Parts: sequence; C-alpha cells; structure tokens
Amino acid sequence: MRPRSRFAAAVCTAAILLSAACAAPAVDGLTLPAGFHIEPWVADIPNARSMARAEGGIIFVGTRQGGVVYAVRAKADGSREVLTIARGLDMPNGVAVRKGALYVAEMAKIWRYDDIEARLDAPPKPVLVAELPAERHHGWRYIAFGPDDKLYVAIGAPCNTCDRDQEDFATIQRMNPDGSGREVVARGVRNSVGFTWHPLTHELWFTDNGRDLLGDDVPPCELNRLSRVGENFGFPFCHAGTITDPEFGGLGRCADATPPVQALGPHVAPLGLRFYTGNQFPAEYRHQAFIAEHGSWNRSKKIGYRITLVKLDGNRAVSYTPFVSGWLKPDGTVTGRPVDLLQLPDGSLLVSDDKAGAIYRITYKAS
Repeated sequence: MRPRSRFAAAVCTAAILLSAACAAPAVDGLTLPAGFHIEPWVADIPNARSMARAEGGIIFVGTRQGGVVYAVRAKADGSREVLTIARGLDMPNGVAVRKGALYVAEMAKIWRYDDIEARLDAPPKPVLVAELPAERHHGWRYIAFGPDDKLYVAIGAPCNTCDRDQEDFATIQRMNPDGSGREVVARGVRNSVGFTWHPLTHELWFTDNGRDLLGDDVPPCELNRLSRVGENFGFPFCHAGTITDPEFGGLGRCADATPPVQALGPHVAPLGLRFYTGNQFPAEYRHQAFIAEHGSWNRSKKIGYRITLVKLDGNRAVSYTPFVSGWLKPDGTVTGRPVDLLQLPDGSLLVSDDKAGAIYRITYKAS
C-alpha cells in the first residue's frame, strides 16, 4: 500500500451556524490502496457520528456530544451547507430515514420528524416513537431500517461486563415504524454501534465492541452475522466465540454462543459497517465489508483509528486488512477517529469523523 491521498480544502458557508473555526481536516497523511483518494466532503461538522441519506439526497448526521442533529444539503453551486435540525438532545447518535421521515435515537427515546426534507429550515415538532433504557453506559444508540421495514436498535450492556440479559440489555431489537411490536433479535451483543444487511442474503451483520480490563490483546472485537432470530453471541459469559469470561463464564458455554465471522483487532472499537454495492470501486470490492474502527481508548499501545476491509467468500471471511490508515501517527498522536460509513449513489463512500468534526469522501479513479 502507498499514499494516494489528496488534500482538498472544503468550502465553509454562512449556513454553518457553528462556533468552531472553519478549517479543513488534514488528509495528506492518510494511506489508501492505489487508485483511491480521500478528501474532506464537509469540513466543519462537530462530533459527526451516524449518517443516513434521504431519497432527495439530504444527509442527516447524529452526534454523541453536544446534543445536535445536523442535515447536509447540496447548493446549486456544488458546495454544501450544514443545517441544525435539533438541539438539546441526549446523545442523539442514531439517525435513520423512512418515507420522508427522520428517526433520531437519543439515549432513552426514539423520535420521528415527519416530512423533514421539505422542512429543513423549520423542522417539525418530533413525535415520540419509543422509550429506551436510561442507563448511560453504552447508551449511545445506533438505528437503521431493515429489509423487513422494521426499525432496528442496539441496546448496549450498561457496564463493562455484567449480567443484565433478563432486562434485554446487550441486545439488538426491532420494532414496527410506530414503535409497536418490539422484539429482541440478537442476544449476547455487548455494544454494537453499527449494523447493516447483506445485499444478497438480507441477513443482519453487525460490529461488536469487546469487553475491557482483560489486557491489551484480549478479547478481540467482532464482526458478526445473525442467521436466526434470538441467536446468542455470548456476552457476558463468552467473548469472540472462544474466550470464557473470568467473572461470568459460569452463565453459559462458548460452545453455545455464535462465534464471529471475523475476530477484529483487540479494542479497535469497530463502529460503522457497510457492504459495498456500487460500481465506482473495482469489482473485487463489491459486496465486501468495510468497517470504521474508532480506535482504542485504554490500551497501552493505541490501535485502530482506521477503515478496514473484510473480504468474504459467501459468509466466510478470507481476509481482514487496513483500507484507510494514518489517523494514528507513529508517535501515538491521533488526528481522526472514523465512526460511520455511507455509500453515495455515484459509488463513492462517505466517512464521518467525530474527533476532527468532519465527513470525508472516498473515490476511485484508475491510474
């Protein structure tokens, strides 16, 4: 792999009603495979986290800090403006769009903003869809609509490791768009902040953050596949399919837990997950899994802070390699922390970064 990045200063517009100074995040130190390029797409969008695209092209962006939900709108001159849709929310990390409505998941509630694309300049009063647990530990929610038109939400464990299964923590749940018919679809999921559906099989795939305080290299984080409703992925008694928990191992057997499709780096904090379905990238990338690794926070030597690629043969992982790296510098300095991934209609890929407060765009052009 060799550096193929190009630095492009993004334009700040008066519509970005933010207090932070407008400065394009540096991408000239990032490394991608030959032919790929990365550049700032929105240069100043503080704490940018989860992203969702509406049919009309508006990109909605949640945050974990600051309580703000943004909308990114294209202007006639090709530039982009950032509008504030909501303020004062409690960790509104999750965003999803369905039939013209924006769904926003804060820690303890999911809200719906109807006809949002036509009302960006004067957002409507939100409608309460569902109430969620109020525990703050792992309380930043990820949401998305599945092929079954159900709204899926991850409910993380309210701890590093604990037994709260009977309260439906450490799960992925789904519900009807109005909040009714709620059910658990996956158990033993410590903290998923990114999931999607395979474009061919329509099965749910998700990332999961491994527990802390077992050392630098144990356990690995996970890329998982749900093959049936109610499947158990092991938390808190088993990690990554093979590691018995020293505190809660008596609650179950690793043999009864579904192992990951791919064990990821230990403490890399995998978040956003996307299968590539576009035509801009070379054919070898089609239907392969891209993962945003947010980066370790308590490891003695930092790891992650990159985009990785898991190549698959059916449901079997055949490789796990860096795709974009360089946010973690050799001296341990961190310049960015990727969070979510979103494919645009032209086949390019957006990446949100909550540390730099930016969204990047990855494109491909053969040399």
